[in-house]
Amino acid sequence: MQRWEVGAAAPVAPTSPVHADSRTQVAAQAQAPLWLDVLDATIQMCTTHGRADLQEWLSGRRAQLLHPQLRVLVTGAAGQGKSHLVNALINAPVCPVGHGSAGGVATVVRHGDTPAAQLVTRAGPAAAWTAPPGLHGSVPLSTEELGRSMAEALLTQPASAASLLHTEVQLPRALLAGGLVLIDTPAPPQLPEDAVAATDELRRLVTYARADLVVFACESTRELTDAELDVLVDLCRLYPHVVVALTKTDIAPRWRHAVAHARDQLIAAEVPATVIALSSTLRDHAVRSNSTELNDESGFPHLIAHLRDTVATKHDGLARDTVSVVGRLVIEDIVTPLRADLVRSAEPSAAVEQLHEAQRRLEDLRRITTRWQNCLADESGDLMSDVEQDLRERTRAVLAEAEQTLDTMDPAREWDDFHAWLRQAVQEAAESSFAWLAERGEWLAYRVAEQFPEYGDDVLPGWAGVPLDQLPDRATDLNAPPVERFTTAQKLFTGLRGSYGGILMVGLATSMAGMSLINPISIGGGALFGSRTVREEGKSLLKRRQAAAKLAVQRHIDQIFIGLAKDAKDSVRRMQRTLRDHYSGVTEDIHEAIIESLRSAKAAADRELAARAQRARRIEQELDRLSGLYQQAQALSPARNPAIGATASETG
Repeated sequence: MQRWEVGAAAPVAPTSPVHADSRTQVAAQAQAPLWLDVLDATIQMCTTHGRADLQEWLSGRRAQLLHPQLRVLVTGAAGQGKSHLVNALINAPVCPVGHGSAGGVATVVRHGDTPAAQLVTRAGPAAAWTAPPGLHGSVPLSTEELGRSMAEALLTQPASAASLLHTEVQLPRALLAGGLVLIDTPAPPQLPEDAVAATDELRRLVTYARADLVVFACESTRELTDAELDVLVDLCRLYPHVVVALTKTDIAPRWRHAVAHARDQLIAAEVPATVIALSSTLRDHAVRSNSTELNDESGFPHLIAHLRDTVATKHDGLARDTVSVVGRLVIEDIVTPLRADLVRSAEPSAAVEQLHEAQRRLEDLRRITTRWQNCLADESGDLMSDVEQDLRERTRAVLAEAEQTLDTMDPAREWDDFHAWLRQAVQEAAESSFAWLAERGEWLAYRVAEQFPEYGDDVLPGWAGVPLDQLPDRATDLNAPPVERFTTAQKLFTGLRGSYGGILMVGLATSMAGMSLINPISIGGGALFGSRTVREEGKSLLKRRQAAAKLAVQRHIDQIFIGLAKDAKDSVRRMQRTLRDHYSGVTEDIHEAIIESLRSAKAAADRELAARAQRARRIEQELDRLSGLYQQAQALSPARNPAIGATASETG
């Protein structure tokens, strides 16, 4: 056995020993402050912005980078050969293989002068795996029958402690002696279908396992699923060096095609991972047959060289790439809310909106003032015309009724009763018209108030309706018209005049019969004609008296109408002035309130704008500092700049 280390207790032999020379280590130590300064500045930036979670996470990564060990976490879906990969890498069956094995817990393999194993119970789910287990936190395991011993130890542990367990194995291996630590994790049950739950599980594992590098195992007999690609994308956001191990190439006749296809998938998904094709079975055959050709065909020499190079350059290349990745990630996480805050500072604030609202209300008040003044003037003009027309119609109705009454009565005898009725009718007409005027005035007050839509009934006058003066008594006394009376002498004279003609006509007719001109018949005819003449003269005098009374009544009502019309117009004008004074006062009060709110809003807006401008300047200064820190982090590993794109290399 000159080339291979076999078994858990095999002595250390020079298996492809590749050690970093002293000059490389000195150069790495000389360059360490560069990335360390950037990392410390990033941690300080997290403290400044109150991101204790990021500060704690970066502090853990800082401790990992300063630690001499390289902790490699091996993960992947179930049945992909990751445990077999670890066993073949160190040539020792330390990890349970197969679905029916006593797995379920992670296995940490590190260097030791003598083989040793123990089942470790951590203090809690968030406890780091690198912390010492304590006096009662570990159970010794047999290295000769590690699988059986582990299964028996797991049976003694409570079910609640399953998530707190992992196995620590120490082996004397040259590969491990350089500081390499291998961590074989239980397969995430969500892969290869569900990426979200698997991503959360792997983030938890790599954080608490203090991993520096991740090896993701996938069979070369199939292509990477979308869920696995999503997991790899997330891992590459946290770790700069991710290795995709395409296992079981011994059963994949076209494994080179599979490697090329996997590389294309990773490039399309922008995953900068290293692709290595491996066959654990060929590695086992090479160990048993001591065959260099089989060992080279298994691909493990390339993986060993990659791991040893990474161990040798941990404090240089790996540290710089890691700080570049985590620095970019953390700075982007800090910058995002700052940019959102900067955008919000440019948006209209509540104080500015109040200022704009006050200005809008002031403009609306100017328009409202013009509207209510026009409305009051127009409605008042219409009201004057309407009330005059109403009075005219009412007085005409009284006049028509009075004329009908005079046609059936003698004004000389019934004037007093007629005059009382006329006075009452005119007074009722005037009262009805002015009552209607009061109703129209109240409607006018509401009509003007409608021009203040934002204030509603609050702007109405405090009094009920529109105040009107007491109705003046325009129904004055109307003296009886001077009519000619039909006296007894006039009746006698009119009767004689009518009887003379009757006696003459009848006497002439009877004289032809031989009678005298004056005879009883002619006298009777004269009496008949005389009485008729008296009646006709009485009717004629009645008509003249009625006509004179109608003319007097018409003139009297016209005079009353003129007075009532003047009173109504005066009332409308007083009503208009009252409403104008009231709504002018309302407008002034609203204007003063708006001006006061405008002053307050402007002062508040000025203060808030000044505060926002000051905060925006501070944010821009912070963004400038973060941008400088971001550029420093990018400069640590320019080849991993996201703008360049993802790369993947094929080995094996």
